[in-house]
Amino acid sequence: MSGAHPDNDVALQILNLPGPNANVELLDRTVDMFYGAVTNEQRVQSEAILKSLQTHPDAWTRVDYILETTTNNQTKFYALSVLEAVITTRWGALPEAQREGIKTYVSNLIIKISTDEGSFRRERTFLGKLNLVLVDILKQDWPHRWPSFIPDIVGASKTNETLCENSMHILRLLSEEVFDFSKNSLTVAKTKEMKGSFNEQFASVHELCLMVLTASARPDLIKATLMTLNSFLGWVPLGYILESNMVDILLGLMTKEGYRNTAIQCLTEVGILEVGEEHDAKFVGLYTVFISQLAGILPAGTDIPQAYANGSDADQAFVQNLALFLTSFFRSHMGALERKDTPNAEGVRQSLLQGLDVLVQISYVEDDEVLKICLDYWNFFVPDVYSSVASEPNAVYAPFGSDLGKSGRLGRKAFFERISSQLRAMMIARMAKPEEVIVVEDENGNVVRETMKDTDVLARYKTMHETLVYLCHLDHEDTEKQMLDSLRMQINARGHSFAPGAGHNGSSPQRGGESWGALNRLCWAIGSVSGSMMEEQENRFLVTVIRDLLNLCEITRGKDNKAVIASNIMYVVGQYPRFLRNHWKFLKTVVNKQFEFMHEPHPGVQDMACETFLKIVTKCKKKFVVLQVGESQPFVCELLDNLTETIKDLELHQIHMFYEAVGIMIAAEPDSRKQEAYLGRLMMPANEFWQNMIQQANVDSEILKSTQAVKDIQHYLQTNVSVCSSLGSPFVFQLNRIFVDMLNVYKMYSELISTTIATGGPHAAKSSAVKAMRSVKKVTLRLIETFVAKTGEVDTFVQQHVPAMLDPILGDYTRNVPDARDAEVLSLFAAMIDRMKEKMEHEVPKIFEAVFECTLSMITKNMEDYPEHRLQFFGLLRAVTKHCPRTLFSMSEGQLKLIIDSVIWAFRHTERNIAETGLRLLYEMLNTFRMSESASAFYKAYYLQLLTEVFAVLTDTFHKPGFTLQVHILHHLFSVVQSDVIKIPLWEDSLGPTAFPNNAAYIQQRVSEMLSTSFPNLLPQQVQAAVVGMLELKEISSFKQHLRDFLVQSNKFMDQNNADLYAEEVAAAKQAEIERMTAIPGLLNGGADVNLDEED
Repeated sequence: MSGAHPDNDVALQILNLPGPNANVELLDRTVDMFYGAVTNEQRVQSEAILKSLQTHPDAWTRVDYILETTTNNQTKFYALSVLEAVITTRWGALPEAQREGIKTYVSNLIIKISTDEGSFRRERTFLGKLNLVLVDILKQDWPHRWPSFIPDIVGASKTNETLCENSMHILRLLSEEVFDFSKNSLTVAKTKEMKGSFNEQFASVHELCLMVLTASARPDLIKATLMTLNSFLGWVPLGYILESNMVDILLGLMTKEGYRNTAIQCLTEVGILEVGEEHDAKFVGLYTVFISQLAGILPAGTDIPQAYANGSDADQAFVQNLALFLTSFFRSHMGALERKDTPNAEGVRQSLLQGLDVLVQISYVEDDEVLKICLDYWNFFVPDVYSSVASEPNAVYAPFGSDLGKSGRLGRKAFFERISSQLRAMMIARMAKPEEVIVVEDENGNVVRETMKDTDVLARYKTMHETLVYLCHLDHEDTEKQMLDSLRMQINARGHSFAPGAGHNGSSPQRGGESWGALNRLCWAIGSVSGSMMEEQENRFLVTVIRDLLNLCEITRGKDNKAVIASNIMYVVGQYPRFLRNHWKFLKTVVNKQFEFMHEPHPGVQDMACETFLKIVTKCKKKFVVLQVGESQPFVCELLDNLTETIKDLELHQIHMFYEAVGIMIAAEPDSRKQEAYLGRLMMPANEFWQNMIQQANVDSEILKSTQAVKDIQHYLQTNVSVCSSLGSPFVFQLNRIFVDMLNVYKMYSELISTTIATGGPHAAKSSAVKAMRSVKKVTLRLIETFVAKTGEVDTFVQQHVPAMLDPILGDYTRNVPDARDAEVLSLFAAMIDRMKEKMEHEVPKIFEAVFECTLSMITKNMEDYPEHRLQFFGLLRAVTKHCPRTLFSMSEGQLKLIIDSVIWAFRHTERNIAETGLRLLYEMLNTFRMSESASAFYKAYYLQLLTEVFAVLTDTFHKPGFTLQVHILHHLFSVVQSDVIKIPLWEDSLGPTAFPNNAAYIQQRVSEMLSTSFPNLLPQQVQAAVVGMLELKEISSFKQHLRDFLVQSNKFMDQNNADLYAEEVAAAKQAEIERMTAIPGLLNGGADVNLDEED
């Protein structure tokens, strides 16, 4: 280490080499300056010194003196971090004597601190860090170099209670490292070895835990032991749990408030164990004692939701832990609890019902996490009960079938009838909000509709909806009764429930006053069971619901209140399409009511009307295009006659919704001539505007520049998108009418934008005028892309429309300044290639010529600019690779190199989605070239470059999310050199054709050299084992695990013992794969995939 840099000079002064001791005073000042820096300069300077010190190869030798001398806690932590770095990265490179010295020092320091009550309390945080350092050592040396660790720590723990408490922390950390967090920090073989040792030596740990729990009076020690035991219970041999008094001890501790939460967590780990029926009696005994003791903690009649709301953190944690215990235990052992042919079966079954009662009450707790735990279980329990009823051989119609016959689990439907009824009430009271549509402004200021997806609330609705449907099937009558009773209760309580300012507090009918939230939840629940009743019952039920809701609307005062009820009526009606389809007059009345609401200025009513109209049309579309009894014409004709009047008060986004709905109607018309006529009538008012605008623009193009004109054109084109999205292929009649003029307008706006940006600079791109014009361009591209996705006339589109688009869209993209280029152009042509496939092949060279180099110049300047262009550009490349591969084969060497370089640039990108797209693209390209006549030339030119670059991202933790794709690419590259795909040598021609026996041997040498250079910490036998495994493991899962183990080891200096262990693991994996494939005839076809010795 050179002392030329001032940071290094200070670091060397602190180390004071070769003097006997470090300069701790100077280190303390440096650490204090870092943590107490007044200026950024001080912080940067002190950080540089500490980093320089930490990277010095001899810094760890001063740690013991620093820890013994300093009184500064921050300095102590810093010294331990130096030691920790050496253990995790250079342990194998240290001489054995030095390793033993570190191990002894750390162990003795832990014992020294934890045997003294005062220091144990005072230095608890520092001791916690020391424990972590010890576990890091154990991950390196245990069990092969420290086989006596478990007996040592157990023996020491019996001598002192504070030492025992700390030992419990260490054992818990070790258990978590081995069984929970080992995947990315230990190799498979190392993990297996440590798990084996832990299991073999667990008897003494088990004995220690039981001794503490039965004999100690020290609360902190008992809690620590329970936490440690909790980490063990998921993996220890069953005998330690079921053949000892551990469960009895845990049940006893559950009754003591200080230990209750940790004890129930341990019992939950026991409860989830699924073992043979021979152990059922033990689990049934556990459960019955648990329920009897629970009665002392939660006496009968306890209002659990209220107690939760008023309780302490510990009380709330107990309720959540109780929910976890009950749901876990019931999932694993419900069958044993239900049986009638066991001793005290009736008492056990009553205890089961008590537990379910408690869980139903917990389901009312106002906490999302607690509710989720309960709902996930109910979504398992109710379908399970239903399936046992539905599977009865004599059940003609499963939902009304009688219970199971003579098995050990008799009469499940009847047995759980009360619980099922309680669950219906809970689901109705707590029903989540269904999929929600919100109105937002897009980046260009246009109002658009967005559907909220993948939210926690939507996931909850799906779970509750599914569960409630099963509950409805189990008992339709009770479901109907509860819903109608709840609705009438709200009508009767209208004076309180619908008072102004009533909140959406989500309270259940059993608790507190009603609110609009309660009515909303009831209507969501009513809507969720649509289709789950027999048709006659559903008709009766829906008529009653609508009648009651109309009565409620009539007796309610205030427009706001009436609007809420009206929206609920419309929601419920929209959820029952079967009823609407079977009752035309009612359907027509409902739709006409929506048209009335479309003129209502009250906030939210028009949105609700348009959304309901769209939903109803989607589900009943055919009813509107056929002539109904008593009508003079199909309803669609009546609608088109009054079109202008109906939509005159709607906002733009509402008009688009309306047009989308009418498009669905027209698509349901089987006669293409009628479709064309309906489409013409639908678009007539809009087309008149368009033709008038085009005529004026032909006289004076300046008219198109006005703000209002731009807005009107954008609205007109978006209306077309709405119709196209729902109508599909028949929209071609309208598209042909406007196509040429639309492209001309596109080109004109594009030139205006480019000129504005060229003269006004980058800031001009963000002006409202440019944004508005760009929105016209984008909606034009969206319209074409929508039609491409929907059309069935692919050949016609390629012949008639594609040539007309090349200059107005592609040529314009090339000519524009970068800030004026729209990523949607790339998206459109990718969509066209995906849809038209090889029919676009002759156009691909023109597409590449227009967009390739100019887009690359935009996106390769840095990693931040033009993010959307990056994504769409590689999407276009993927489409070409997948559907028009011959285009790639015919490219010049320079063009192909540009593509490969751009793909490499993509998967090295820091943006995850771009890196993933690059990896997928590369994998698809490799598979495409592998099957082509150009394979040999391609791999000769790019194999080594791609191999090196993929290894670079594989070993870069920043690109860890791409691991699976990286594995598949490397698997491909290592497989292809062992096949007959590459027919020429991959090595340099100057070495001669016989320089290596084959390409596999050459790649083995090159990869070995690359890994040895990149990871000097790896020993030669490690590198050899790694490369051999990469070449010889054909099964992708084995190959993936092999690479993961390589990454774990590449981060450390390993000693000889572990390196050999790694080599043995590779050999074992190879042998296991050979045995597996040999067992299945045909997998080892002629020995092509695996090299077997002749004697095999």
